[in-house]
Amino acid sequence: MRIAFVLACVLLVPVTVAPQGDPTRVAPRREPTMRPEIVGQHGIVAGGRHYSVHAGTRILEQGGNAIDAGVATVFAASVVEISHFGFGGEVPTMIYDAKTKQVVVINGQGTAPKAASPETFKAKGKVDANGPLGATLPAVMDAMAIALEHFGTMRLEQVMAPAIELADGFPMYAFLRDFLVSNKANTTAYKWGHLYYANDHVPDVGEIFRQPNLARTLRTIVAAEHDALQKSNDHKAAIRAGRDAFYKGDIARRIAEADRAEGGLFTYEDLANFHGSIEKPATTTYRGYQVYKAGPWNQGPVLLETLNILEGTDLKKMGRGSADFIHTVHEAIKLAYDDRNAYLGDPAFASVPIAGLLSKPYAATRRALIGPKAFLDHRPGDPYAFDATVKPPAVRYQPHSQGTKGSNTSGDTTCVDVVDKDGNLFSATPSSGWLLGGAFIAGETGVPLSNRMQVFDLDPLSPNVLVGGKRPRTTLTPTIVLKDGTPFLAISTPGGDSQDQQILNVLLNMMDFDMDLQAAIEAPRINSDHPHSSFDNHESVPGQLEIENRVPAKVMDDLRSKGHVLRVVGPYGMSTGVVAVGVNPKTGTLRGGADPRRERYAFGW
Repeated sequence: MRIAFVLACVLLVPVTVAPQGDPTRVAPRREPTMRPEIVGQHGIVAGGRHYSVHAGTRILEQGGNAIDAGVATVFAASVVEISHFGFGGEVPTMIYDAKTKQVVVINGQGTAPKAASPETFKAKGKVDANGPLGATLPAVMDAMAIALEHFGTMRLEQVMAPAIELADGFPMYAFLRDFLVSNKANTTAYKWGHLYYANDHVPDVGEIFRQPNLARTLRTIVAAEHDALQKSNDHKAAIRAGRDAFYKGDIARRIAEADRAEGGLFTYEDLANFHGSIEKPATTTYRGYQVYKAGPWNQGPVLLETLNILEGTDLKKMGRGSADFIHTVHEAIKLAYDDRNAYLGDPAFASVPIAGLLSKPYAATRRALIGPKAFLDHRPGDPYAFDATVKPPAVRYQPHSQGTKGSNTSGDTTCVDVVDKDGNLFSATPSSGWLLGGAFIAGETGVPLSNRMQVFDLDPLSPNVLVGGKRPRTTLTPTIVLKDGTPFLAISTPGGDSQDQQILNVLLNMMDFDMDLQAAIEAPRINSDHPHSSFDNHESVPGQLEIENRVPAKVMDDLRSKGHVLRVVGPYGMSTGVVAVGVNPKTGTLRGGADPRRERYAFGW
């Protein structure tokens, strides 16, 4: 009788019947994405190309840590991503060291050659973007040697092995081939540009592309390390010996000679005396997160100031992607970037009121300027009033364009981020030595030189004015984020001036709206063209906001009514390619994401 009663009760319980249809379809439990989020517990590498990412995962599989893998990924990228980054470029880098629980910056930005000055470019009205006069000193080898020596566990021979194999030859992919074709005339206009075009031929997709000169240069570096290790059995000294083979040996002489032969200013002494450094980061807090960026020689502090401005607003109440949200974020970006252009520069040459710029009270004064309507003028603030350690100049610099706008498309960048099982984080933004506008290859070395000189100003009032031996205020801006003092995220992206804006888009999605990493990367983006550009003639497009057309039309109409000048791009049309890796604080396991906008890649396990 009891069995019959229980059965009757069960039968009376309402049952929700699944709708008829495809039995393999499962309702998504979270926001759908084009790509899955990569999860794991051993390590995750994210970068620009599958070749680069494989180099890093290979090192993790061999027992290396996140720094070993990050260095290997950067070296590989310098071989296979030459459309946007080459071995003679630069690579600002940030590291979270799980042992010391400290965040450090490796200043991987080259300096102007000593002989460079505003007078060099006075007749042109702006600094060259390509060619022998467009290059700052190569910084990649130095920065990666510093990272490996102080925070890695492996030898150059191990972490450069994938790059050497790739320089011996890799199957051409479509993205790179398109750039080789479109930039052939400009590249072969230089004496050694033909090295990218063996037999005057651009390899078809899938055909092997070889760089024997670059492979020879990389092997010379590894051989120098090997010989030093045989003599001294000192691992760190051997890494320095490999590094010095690039900056103090025959390679450096040939780079300098090739640059000067076509009108450049490099000297052997420039290269021999060049050294990067390990620095403390700039930092701020935002809603329980600690965000770390490079110092004022880098545009990184602009992200910190933007977050400080936004921290005093209720973005969550406004709603993600609403007109009020986008309006507020855009106005904050404009205010912070106006300060970037007015005040940031190499602190070895300029007095930068960085404490004032990053103070919360200063951010409150900037926030007060955000009204219901968009402003279209430029509004640098007065951070000196919040930084007693720096005396304001007698005449303040007002950012402006210079020279005439060029016809070449501005260059670009790639990105590398790695997390390992111990929570070490590696974030880098490698760039320059690109094909865009024509690659300048430094003679038989096979090394394409940088394009970063164009970032300098010629106005003597600017904190970023060109001086020999000075670093330009680079747009290359890696990022490390901690949550409650524990590793949370390493994130970076290509995109020039937009880099910190694109990173901001993703961070707000995660920190204010608790989105999953991949969903945060794929969500619709905005980007301001209002700031004076770091490139070419440093032009500004006042009030212009790039916005992806997935944003609802009603929101766009509301933004226009607020005074924003919209430039609508395709659904994933923002010219960027964010990658990020980190530790999920809810699970303690690792995660990674890669942007579909620029064919980014992530892999781990």
